Amino acid sequence: MPTPKFILELREKIGHDLLWLTGITGVVLNDNAEVLLVRRADTGRWSLVAGILEPGEQPALALVREIHEETAVEVAVERLLSVEALPPSSYPNGDQVQFLDLCFRCRPLRGEPRVNDDESLEVAWYPLAGLPPLTPRELTSIERALSATSTPALPGLEP
Repeated sequence: MPTPKFILELREKIGHDLLWLTGITGVVLNDNAEVLLVRRADTGRWSLVAGILEPGEQPALALVREIHEETAVEVAVERLLSVEALPPSSYPNGDQVQFLDLCFRCRPLRGEPRVNDDESLEVAWYPLAGLPPLTPRELTSIERALSATSTPALPGLEP
C-alpha cells in the first residue's frame, strides 16, 4: 500500500522533519499455538502485522483493516496489550518518524494467510516454538499476548 494521502500532504508542509504518528500492531494467535507473521517487502525481515492509524479511525478497527489488507485474514481484536512510544526512526528517503504504538492481541476468524498487498513478500503462521528472528519488542509483544494479565503494559511505569 502506498504512503497514505494524509502523510503525503503533511510532508508537503514539513518536509523530512520528525512526524509523530499513531501505529497499530497485532499479535494474531490461533488455536495451534501459532502467530501470524509477514515478511516485509521494505526490509525482508519477518514481523508482526502493523500499520498506521488514519485520521478518524478507531485503533482496533484500523488494525482489523490492516491485518486483512496485508494478509487476507479476518480477525477479532481481543484486548489491548501495550501503549508505548517507539524510538524515532528514518526512512531511506530521509523522512523522520516516531510512533505511538498500540499493540493488540487478536484471534483469526476466517481466511487463509496470503500476500494481499505490496507491503509483504510472504505471510505465514509460525509456531511459537519456532519463530524466525524478531525484534525484542515483537517478542515482548508475543509474551504479553500469551500472558493471562489483562492490564495493558505502559512502558516506563513498571517498577
